[in-house]
Amino acid sequence: MSVVGFVVVRAGALTTVQDLGRAGYAHLGVPRSGALDVPAYRLANRLVGNTEGAAALETTVNGCALRAVRPLLVAVTGAPCPVRVGGRPAAWGAPVRVPGGAVLEVGAATAGLRSYVAVAGGLAVEPVLGSRSADLLSGLGPAPLADGAELPVGSGRGAGWAVADVLPYGPAGGELVLPLVPGPRDGWFAPGALTALVTGEYAVSPASNRIGLRTVGPALERAAGRDGELPSEPMVPGAVQVPPDGRPVVFLADHPTTGGYPVIGVVPEESLPAAAQSVPGSRIRFVVLRSAARPAG
Repeated sequence: MSVVGFVVVRAGALTTVQDLGRAGYAHLGVPRSGALDVPAYRLANRLVGNTEGAAALETTVNGCALRAVRPLLVAVTGAPCPVRVGGRPAAWGAPVRVPGGAVLEVGAATAGLRSYVAVAGGLAVEPVLGSRSADLLSGLGPAPLADGAELPVGSGRGAGWAVADVLPYGPAGGELVLPLVPGPRDGWFAPGALTALVTGEYAVSPASNRIGLRTVGPALERAAGRDGELPSEPMVPGAVQVPPDGRPVVFLADHPTTGGYPVIGVVPEESLPAAAQSVPGSRIRFVVLRSAARPAG
């Protein structure tokens, strides 16, 4: 059973409902989607006593504001930001009680990009293919928040966790270090392209989004005779795809399930939360995993 828990006062630049995503549908062309910073999302749910897969909000850059229809227990994690309840400062990274009628304000990120707002009982929007995640590529799931929208909340009350038993999870520092497993299509690139990738000065592009982290930096050259495109083949989170302009794109949660541009390497999924929190202009350093290094072929 669920009832309206919040009314959206300020939706923010991009606030979406996310959970752990809809795995298992890539063969139908449906991306997994889900929270980009999974550790921060899981921590927010733990802090309010939810299961780790309960639906929560993912904000982008400037947060959001929500009016509680009834008393609720919430937690804000991910990108550090000011939190206010009823106009008064409240804790980030800890359980916070919001009285009925009070406004929860999640402010602009002071570091990183994306904050997570969990509420005891979880957001009870209608699931699609087993997930409540908003997928910006396919359009599945609930639409991004809009001012005046109502958010249903499940009936779980949540006891909250003591803050001493968890470490607040924050974004990476000024430099984003991404480990890289070469291949499967590194043979499509000119000799030295992989070296150029790990030694080049790359930065996060402002054009980055939930689909992929786009980069600004040296273009990677194709090998002679590799001017065409591959037949579409499966793509995975963390795939570093190189489009015709030569600038690598690191795929995130809403990435397409197939693609024809060659993939020079794959970033392990455990490194993607830091990518999701890196602001435009952040320096990127790719590091080939020693155990995975091999000649291009």
